[in-house]
Amino acid sequence: MQKLVNDAGLTAQITVDSAGTGSWHVGERAHRGTRGVLAQHGIQYAGRARQVADADMNPHHYIVAMDASNMSDLRRRFGDHPRLYRLLDFATDKGDGDVPDPYYTGNFAYVYQLVAEGCRGLLQYIRQQEGI
Repeated sequence: MQKLVNDAGLTAQITVDSAGTGSWHVGERAHRGTRGVLAQHGIQYAGRARQVADADMNPHHYIVAMDASNMSDLRRRFGDHPRLYRLLDFATDKGDGDVPDPYYTGNFAYVYQLVAEGCRGLLQYIRQQEGI
């Protein structure tokens, strides 16, 4: 998503961040499979995992979950949020709406394609909603 925002010249208008609903990987780098696929697509990544926090749940933020389980976790922990979505709601090919965890399937390239499509649709939606 950050690369799409950068390429669109919208870094002053859109801030991209990532956080998990669980705490088990806090402080760790992304899985080597993820880092490999990102590198293949020319995307630099140096982040570390963190858990979603109260401050993230600002009603002006777009909160985007990868699957129904994460949506449920967010709602249970923080209540309703006016801008809570599943990423694949913005993809052309939604499948079942959940991004599969590549840690279990090993199919990091496929998950990258799903996420990329969802991010393209999300950016288009944000641009329309925010008039940018």
